[in-house]
Amino acid sequence: MKMKTCLLASVPALLAGATPALAQNAAPEAGDAAADIVVTAQRRPENIRDVPIAVSVLSGDKIAAIAEGGADILSLAGRTPSLYVESSNGRYAPRLYIRGLGNVDFDFNASQPVSVVLDDVVLENVYLKGFPIFDLDSVEVLKGPQGTLFGRNTPAGVVKMDTRRPGDHAEGQAQFTVGELGTIRGEVGVTIPATDTLSFRFAGLVNHREDWVNNAYDASFTKPGKDLGGFDDIAGRIHALWKPDDRLSVLLTLQARSYRGTGTLNRANVLTKGSNKLNDRYDRDTVYYDGGRNNPQAQDTTSEALHVDYDLGGATLTAIVSAYQGSSSGRGDIDGGVVGTTAGSGFIPFNSETGTLSSDLDQQTYEVRLASNGDTRFGWQVGAFYWREKFELISATWNGTGGIDPTVISELRQKSDSWSVFGQVHYDLTDRLRLTGGARWTRDQRDLDAARTKGTPFADSRHVGDKQPSWDVSALYRVSPQVSLFGRIAHGYRGPSIQGRVATSNILTTANSETITSYEAGIKAATPDNRFRVDLTGYIYDLKDPQFTAIGGLGNFNQLINAKAGKGRGVEFEATAIPVRGLQFNGGVSYNYTKIDDPGLQVAYCSANANCTVRDPVAGNGVRLASINGNPFPQAPRWLFNFNASYTYELASGSKLYAQTDWVAQKDFNLFLYDATEFHVGTNFEGGARIGWRSPSDAVDVFVFGRNITNESNVIGAIDFNNLTAFVNDPRVLGAGVNFRF
Repeated sequence: MKMKTCLLASVPALLAGATPALAQNAAPEAGDAAADIVVTAQRRPENIRDVPIAVSVLSGDKIAAIAEGGADILSLAGRTPSLYVESSNGRYAPRLYIRGLGNVDFDFNASQPVSVVLDDVVLENVYLKGFPIFDLDSVEVLKGPQGTLFGRNTPAGVVKMDTRRPGDHAEGQAQFTVGELGTIRGEVGVTIPATDTLSFRFAGLVNHREDWVNNAYDASFTKPGKDLGGFDDIAGRIHALWKPDDRLSVLLTLQARSYRGTGTLNRANVLTKGSNKLNDRYDRDTVYYDGGRNNPQAQDTTSEALHVDYDLGGATLTAIVSAYQGSSSGRGDIDGGVVGTTAGSGFIPFNSETGTLSSDLDQQTYEVRLASNGDTRFGWQVGAFYWREKFELISATWNGTGGIDPTVISELRQKSDSWSVFGQVHYDLTDRLRLTGGARWTRDQRDLDAARTKGTPFADSRHVGDKQPSWDVSALYRVSPQVSLFGRIAHGYRGPSIQGRVATSNILTTANSETITSYEAGIKAATPDNRFRVDLTGYIYDLKDPQFTAIGGLGNFNQLINAKAGKGRGVEFEATAIPVRGLQFNGGVSYNYTKIDDPGLQVAYCSANANCTVRDPVAGNGVRLASINGNPFPQAPRWLFNFNASYTYELASGSKLYAQTDWVAQKDFNLFLYDATEFHVGTNFEGGARIGWRSPSDAVDVFVFGRNITNESNVIGAIDFNNLTAFVNDPRVLGAGVNFRF
């Protein structure tokens, strides 16, 4: 039987589970009921209050509003408690963090502890995770280890993205925006039924920005006017859904992306020794590059996926097969300036110019799953999963003057595979208490061969492999239909890793599997009409052999290390309120404490040329080393805040005027493993706003908008082996747009 609860005589006027996105349509009128939030965090549709996991949700409309000024996946940073995103690779290799746990490794073959799952397909490689976000139905952020149902490399959590799928009637929407810096963005999604059993969803994105940054150094490759900062990002998706009867559903998905643009703009010596503030040398519109040929990037990806569901009566059999292919290239002036001493970029001791001549990726996944149907007292699911990846990277260094021919070329070939079996059951011990447990057993293997084919010869190879269990147990207690309490214990792991940037070093490093055990408990509650909601979760986790990446210091390369242990502690709070007709507030805050626990662990810190102010140097060994015992994890903000507000006023004609604003902030985090004054971020924040008019049926929406409306220059990353280099967030974009629904 279904889980039953008794309605209490008095239900606390609390706010509900994971906060949905800021509503893009009018908030419900007083007395109207808001819709329940339905998630698929446990691979089946459920009310969010029935899920014993900390989950946050962003709607597709909210994401489209955030991206209207040309933003990419980095714009999700801080949009929900405990989620952070950053990159030093422009728009095609994001790094994600949940509850402070992530990986700062900037190479394409890096492993990450946060998995991105798009339409039930895992995107393992970092540049697949940068696939543009468009025509989305929702994004669910699942916090804590998710290894039981989502597999390897999910010890921090999962960002689960679901696109809009075809329905049985024709409908669609399109949004077009124009803004400053020559920004143009168009997003379209249309469903077209072909027959009673076959329908299609066609979706596309065009995202463009003109070059807006001037390279003020008179290099051979500079040109009159603006040289850098622009991009053209074009992506498309086709869903074909065939449902010949009520039992069988077959979904074919084809995707493609073509991206050309500018990589991350490193800015030399914009930090001053003893300070983490941008100095007078920083000019958002100007750089001084003698190398990198204006930091070009290019990437092309394609994918195919087949998702089949067959209802057997008491259970549904699901099979998912997918393939992703990708290629990319890029080049950059890493030192961010002109070698020697110039007024524009200060003192640059040596040239650092590196890039990717080509990188080729082939990923394949296969999954089969059998799950019980319905919300019954006893439910179950079992399955098997296989993932395979081949990755080839040809990288190079140049002499720093923007020449055509590289001085050093290296080749890296990596093969990885993973297979697993898993299962989960739930049982309603009483009408109010549900117990859930699951486990997965996984085998991982990875091989890497690296060689330097131009320059000083070098060749080496590594193999790593492991077999590990993941598991979780949880309890959910329904105090009332609107209030749930939950507790969860979960164990997960990240598979062993290999890394080697042999174009700039003779070092291949490996890291053993890291394991995590997490404990969390929380409350999810709402008023009966869902107009007030709250979600409060507390968690602790302990890591054994956590994998970290020591970047920079001695040079432009990465080294993998295992610490003995690490820990995280925190609290997450989200709330939504619709107090009066047309007015809505929502927001969240998280406190995420992390700590490295390894008294003997030391890493190289900034070079003598950068000369940063390190707080824990190790003296007397002749090498610039710093102790990192007790330090927080890198790129792990102690505090994350988000706040959204909207107000809609209905005119006599039935049309509507509205205004909305959204803000995010991150506070107190280190950019590197070591603790240095210059590379510690105090507070970063950004705000956005939109004012518009909607037609009576909401079919037409005309608006003006602003992203980063206060034009904040936030330091989001740095380079420490050459000078006090930093890079910052995107500039302010003001613009206008129109949205059609049909």
